[in-house]
Amino acid sequence: MNGPTAPTGVNDWLPLLERRGFAVVAGCVEETVIAELVKGLAETEGSQRQRRGSLYARRNLLEEVPAVQQLAHSAPIRALVTPVLGVGAFAVRGLLFDKTPAANWKVAWHQDLAIAVRRRVEVPGFGAWSMKAGVAHVQPPAAILEQMLTVRLHLDDCGAENGPLQVLPGSQREGRLPAAEIRRWRERAVPEVCLVPRGGCVLMRPLLLHASSAAQLPGHRRVVHLEFTTQPLPEGLEWLAAGTIPCG
Repeated sequence: MNGPTAPTGVNDWLPLLERRGFAVVAGCVEETVIAELVKGLAETEGSQRQRRGSLYARRNLLEEVPAVQQLAHSAPIRALVTPVLGVGAFAVRGLLFDKTPAANWKVAWHQDLAIAVRRRVEVPGFGAWSMKAGVAHVQPPAAILEQMLTVRLHLDDCGAENGPLQVLPGSQREGRLPAAEIRRWRERAVPEVCLVPRGGCVLMRPLLLHASSAAQLPGHRRVVHLEFTTQPLPEGLEWLAAGTIPCG
């Protein structure tokens, strides 16, 4: 797979993450762990989403797939999360994305604004409630999103023709962006493409503007998407997986 060399040491990628809102880190997870994840995902069913008979997305991985639960508190993932959030960080959501010839799509520029919670509780500052795969989701204040970190582990090589993640560096510093400001960012910023080898990760802040194109080559582009934080939610709201998947 062609592309720039991804940093592997924390002193290399941590400054990039802090300044630009994302970092690509190669060689995060060993091949044996990747194989166990692929097997575990194939052997379990649950919140699967299909298009023309092909699985392309899945929610609630932390609740449904033991291999993903183990991944979330494994030493390789702790080595990525702890330098950013501290030893008290814990996982709060797990997703799977895959692009195949039968299930291929593009994603417009956006921020990740919704979090998964155990049940709906009306709290000031939280809104835009929705249900996804039987789980309540809500958009919290930007301050909560700013304290989160997303780890996207690639189970397959992702090159320029596999529908890779694209990002607008630095956009995470602007808080929650209205549609007009997203358009202005697109006009003035140069997107960067995240090319990631199998076993590598993209670390990103949820408020970073990101998108992806449809894949041009057949095959899998499987990504396990894990979200971490350190803070409890207020006034009776609870993270979906809070307290069950420690990371440190």
